[in-house]
Amino acid sequence: MLDRIVQGEVPRKHHLALRDVAGVLRHEEAWTRAGFEGAYTLAYHLGRPHAARPDQSAHGWPAPVATASRALARHHYRTQDLPLAGGAPVDAFRPLLWSPDLTVGLALPGAPDPVYVRNGDGDELLFVAEGGGELVCPLGVLRFEREDYLVIPKGLLHRLVPDAGPQRWLWLELDDLHLPAQWRNATGQLRMDAPYCHRDFRRVAWRPPRDEGIRQLVAKRQGAWSAFRLEASPLDVVGWDGAVYPFAFRITDFQARVGLVHLPPTWHGTFAARGALVCSFVPRPLDFHPEAVPCPYPHASVDVDELLFYVRGQFTSRRGVGAGSLSHHPAGLLHGPHPGAYEGSVGARATDELAVMLDCARPLAPTPAALEIEDAGYDASFSG
Repeated sequence: MLDRIVQGEVPRKHHLALRDVAGVLRHEEAWTRAGFEGAYTLAYHLGRPHAARPDQSAHGWPAPVATASRALARHHYRTQDLPLAGGAPVDAFRPLLWSPDLTVGLALPGAPDPVYVRNGDGDELLFVAEGGGELVCPLGVLRFEREDYLVIPKGLLHRLVPDAGPQRWLWLELDDLHLPAQWRNATGQLRMDAPYCHRDFRRVAWRPPRDEGIRQLVAKRQGAWSAFRLEASPLDVVGWDGAVYPFAFRITDFQARVGLVHLPPTWHGTFAARGALVCSFVPRPLDFHPEAVPCPYPHASVDVDELLFYVRGQFTSRRGVGAGSLSHHPAGLLHGPHPGAYEGSVGARATDELAVMLDCARPLAPTPAALEIEDAGYDASFSG
């Protein structure tokens, strides 16, 4: 995913016996991507990591629900108006938009996960608009803060422990989440002209074996949740070696590109996935040609739906949006700045906007929860 690292105690070669001082054999767990052809991590447990039996549980976020098709239009969802759900993250995620490739939602959790969670349907990318906390997993602990991206690889047993206080997380479930290929050289290292470097990413930090007293695991596959009772603590890893692990990245560490004239969103590409590109718009200087028009030009993205989550700053291209707004501009329909913004941007030298954008190859459909917070007058605002 990022690079290979080793933490704790591992044997000198993979699949060799690792024993403690008394000669007791450790149990190797192989956690792989793309079958056995992709990136992988090997973790070494005190006990059998697969020892579990079926159990009963009521935990797990809901699958997205289809709504009736509707006429082509531009949409604005006011996530600021979502009711405060609270509860644990595993129960707090609310899907808002989805396609066969991905699900986009929001979470406002107010308590730690009381169970371990394993998502077998996709990688998770959280953007922490407000709050922070810790991710706990067998590979260690990862601290995340406000305005961090948090990457949770598919199939990772984990739980999220939010800090006290308000939390607001943009939540994406995607497949094959990775850094865009154009930012890597032939050896896999991030290029020197990439918009970030390896040092910008905070990797999970291994902890010695420990027991939180939790014995329930809930696992998601094909949108359905199953529960299992664990025989022992899954946090019994003495060491691990691999390239698949959770990590965090602060959005303001993204090195924005600036051009003579307006650059397309692909220059802001931060993460890629099957059918999607995640872009980061951060405070930056604007175009420096003396006649440049910095405001985005009206455009129709005929191959992608565009989704923009506003975090903070002045959003000069559109009126009526603010922190927490989620705009959805479907493929094939022109969108652009509100009246006067295009002309008024000439001569501007900088922007303080902070936003997360998603380009989606397949059409996004709203859930009933999204329809409840939709701004009914948004599409008409493009006419004046």
